[in-house]
Amino acid sequence: MPLITPFALWIFLLLLVKAGYSNYSVDQCNWKGSGLSQEPGNVEQIFLNCAEGDVEWLYPVGALRLSLAPRLPSRTASSAPRGNLGRLTACIKPADNFRGAQIYLEQGTELQLLVRDRPGGEAALEEEEEESTEPKVHCFSRLAGERVTLFVQSTLHRDISRRIAAFKYDIRGDWSSGALHPQQVEKACRPCNDTEVLMAVCTSDFVVRGHIRSVIHDRERQESVVNVGTTKIYRQKYMLFHPIGKYGKSFGEVRTFLKCGVKQGVGSFIFTGHVHFGEAWLGCAPRYKDFKRIYEAAKETHENQCEIESD
Repeated sequence: MPLITPFALWIFLLLLVKAGYSNYSVDQCNWKGSGLSQEPGNVEQIFLNCAEGDVEWLYPVGALRLSLAPRLPSRTASSAPRGNLGRLTACIKPADNFRGAQIYLEQGTELQLLVRDRPGGEAALEEEEEESTEPKVHCFSRLAGERVTLFVQSTLHRDISRRIAAFKYDIRGDWSSGALHPQQVEKACRPCNDTEVLMAVCTSDFVVRGHIRSVIHDRERQESVVNVGTTKIYRQKYMLFHPIGKYGKSFGEVRTFLKCGVKQGVGSFIFTGHVHFGEAWLGCAPRYKDFKRIYEAAKETHENQCEIESD
């Protein structure tokens, strides 16, 4: 991705000198504000301390400087395998109607362009939707404990009434076996080894036992949607699997990459994974009989990192 020019960087630093510190976000995860209350040359300083959240900037004027310092679970540091300790992956996903600003990532003294402004006018928007090849999700790595800083610069428009710069952010530890992002297709598609299975059932956002009802392939999004019927829910961070009917069974959808070639199969599985921008993404998914073998063997040697009920 292109880096901002030295002259533009000088302008950026000059703006920081004029930055305003008065408007802090009350919500530690989300921020919503309006450019109508900002000076044209002002930079609004925003500090967020969550691993995920939303930013919505109405009628962008001036600039925003977002400092993201999430409080990641302490378990991640102790459970991180060697080589991955101390790294995290941050992703941002601009809204479909993102307009009126550009998003940069601060890289030391440089700014890396992540999200471009989109042209105005209905015809231009339709043309852009057909021709745009830019990714819908932008991810990058950082050291754990290092702040992720985004610089959101408004662009000049005669009419700002229809401009809304909105996006979601998500920050995860790379060591989490369930934390897979769009750049990690190869990791997502290969089978998990025994150690990764044990890690997944202890650290994933959801762990359920169930069967595959159907698989729908979405070629436009390059994703496969696995419809899962559960027989037991061990853990779910959000209500991903909902009970339907009078028999107490729950159903939900889990996504993975189209390249993985997931097919409908018979039998019982353990589905694990993480929530990424409100959607469940598949991590390790061994057959239940294989999970039971792995878990019981680890339990006998006291190598299981958490307790989970097995039949």
